[in-house]
Amino acid sequence: MDLQIAWRNIWRNPRRTTVILIAVVIGVWSMIFLGALMRGIIRGMIHNGITTLTGHIQIHQQQYPDDPSIDNSIDDPAAITQVLEQQLPDGSHWATRVRVNAIASNARHNASVTLVGIDPPKEKSLSFIGSAVTQGRYLEADDTNAILVGRALTKRFETKPGRKLILMTQDNTGQIASKAFRIAGIFQAEMESTEKSYLFITRKAAQNMLKMGPAVSEISILLPSPDQASQTAQRLDTQLAGQQLAVRSWQEALPLLQSYLELYDSFILIWFVVVFVAMGFGILNTTLMAVFERMREFGLLKALGMRPIRIVKGILTEALIILFVGMLIGNGLGLFSCYALSFHGIDLSALAQGVEYAGMSRVIIPQVIAKDLLGANLVVLLLGLLVCLYPAVKAARFTPVEAMVHN
Repeated sequence: MDLQIAWRNIWRNPRRTTVILIAVVIGVWSMIFLGALMRGIIRGMIHNGITTLTGHIQIHQQQYPDDPSIDNSIDDPAAITQVLEQQLPDGSHWATRVRVNAIASNARHNASVTLVGIDPPKEKSLSFIGSAVTQGRYLEADDTNAILVGRALTKRFETKPGRKLILMTQDNTGQIASKAFRIAGIFQAEMESTEKSYLFITRKAAQNMLKMGPAVSEISILLPSPDQASQTAQRLDTQLAGQQLAVRSWQEALPLLQSYLELYDSFILIWFVVVFVAMGFGILNTTLMAVFERMREFGLLKALGMRPIRIVKGILTEALIILFVGMLIGNGLGLFSCYALSFHGIDLSALAQGVEYAGMSRVIIPQVIAKDLLGANLVVLLLGLLVCLYPAVKAARFTPVEAMVHN
């Protein structure tokens, strides 16, 4: 009976009820949709950071993170790979790399780059480069003179597949190593800075050029889930103790990105509260107006013996129905908006330099997570009832005498 009476009461003034519903729907929709966009931004940043040669876990010689030089290489990677085969969870991928600073040049241009020697078959399932080649071909395991160059760097060097590129760096003996490579393919990365900074050759070609023997610069590991990174890194660190190695999860390797993640969690909560405050004033004002319009009704009910708690209960029931209906529609619109953008996302290529400066992806795909969905609805429901409590108590305190003299 209470629900039926509340339902009839809220539609006694359809225009006012519609205004409140629109406010609730827009509030819930904006919380869900914009919250999902923020999650999509941070997911893209994490994805870029992990796939751009970081992985979920990295293993280096202990001094390498502070001094990434060829002198601080891992001399015996075979001993480490045996531990990885035993300790990594099923579905994990790993590969060894050589990474050094170098100078790339052709007849007219030169630039400072990072030369990365990779194991082509393993790298396909580990980082972005395995699927990033858009012109030419990907590296093969037996390539000795082939190189992959970023699209932005080829434009800067005015070159194309088939042409030569000279690389110069310092080898393991401290001498200058220089070699000509032929561009086998051009890759396109999510960020233009990656295309300008990285060049890829095979690991064997890099080891021969740098006279490193079997030594490598790093071992990168990709796990089935990024949530396993910290625990797995701790386990590997224990197993590899005494070998003077640094085992770091992606959170440790990318501390700025981890800070962004924590910041976005707080920012989303603040956004929910800000949206509700804007919506809550409208709900409070409209509900209070409805209470004063029904002042004579509440006075009559009290004169007939209705207890104040029943009046409070009735108004809160009306508010609860409006909130539930608004939340239902708002959730539907929010999830539909995210679904509609899940295929192609929001393309920010026209603002590539700006989003790249912030570390964002060029395409933002919304990501809805249960925590945000539940948080948005709880904020609207609990704070909505709290806002409506004041008009309800106000109505319950009207006396029959006050109600009779009210025009």
